[in-house]
Amino acid sequence: MSDTALLRIGILVAGVLLVAAIFFFSRPKRLAQGKRKEAASGEQPRREPVLGGADGAAGTEVGEGGAEGDGVSQPELGLPDVDEGNLSELGKRPTQDFDKIVSLYVAARSGQVLRGEDIVVAAEKTGLVFGYMNVFHRLVEGHSERGPIFSMASIMKPGSFDMANIREMETPAIAFFLTLPAPMTALDAWEKMLPTVQRMGELLDGVVLDDSRNALGRQRIAHIRDDLRAYDRQHQAPPLTKSPRW
Repeated sequence: MSDTALLRIGILVAGVLLVAAIFFFSRPKRLAQGKRKEAASGEQPRREPVLGGADGAAGTEVGEGGAEGDGVSQPELGLPDVDEGNLSELGKRPTQDFDKIVSLYVAARSGQVLRGEDIVVAAEKTGLVFGYMNVFHRLVEGHSERGPIFSMASIMKPGSFDMANIREMETPAIAFFLTLPAPMTALDAWEKMLPTVQRMGELLDGVVLDDSRNALGRQRIAHIRDDLRAYDRQHQAPPLTKSPRW
């Protein structure tokens, strides 16, 4: 099996971790308490939005169907037991609701790896900041409280960057994910993410891949833009209509 095939398999497996990480970012707090209230009131338990499968990490719609939010714990997601009280709030989403994710990857070339120190330097050069969940984010300038435009994580478990040991870190690829709704239109957020990912690829001498783990080409970029234009049209407030004259 070629090195390229092995890399794609590795990224595919890591996609599951990325989906789990994003789901973890959005999980509601005090879930158990909410369940007790639902049980007492006799209401049906709320179904949390989930992503579908490993290949659903990017460009995936999140619906109300699927698995329930109960039973979701950090060990099952393969994430470290993080004390949220000690986490930076920089880059935290102000709302836990999302309905679409678009992701891209920067992968190391055959026989190589991406090194932690190089990733941090490249992130700083492209305007990314280290923050919530120990990953990198692009924020709205002057309005960090609006949450991330997009974020960047390692595909290696647990996805975060351990700055204390960053010199020892190596990963076959990093993942960039745009979670919608974002603090700006979906298309504008994409236009912020795409050049950043491409520049990161240049700085790291890596290969930019799309959500299907193929080299990102012009046709795929055009398709994503069209998809996000449609998303923006769908989520625009309906125009006000004049009352009919009688």
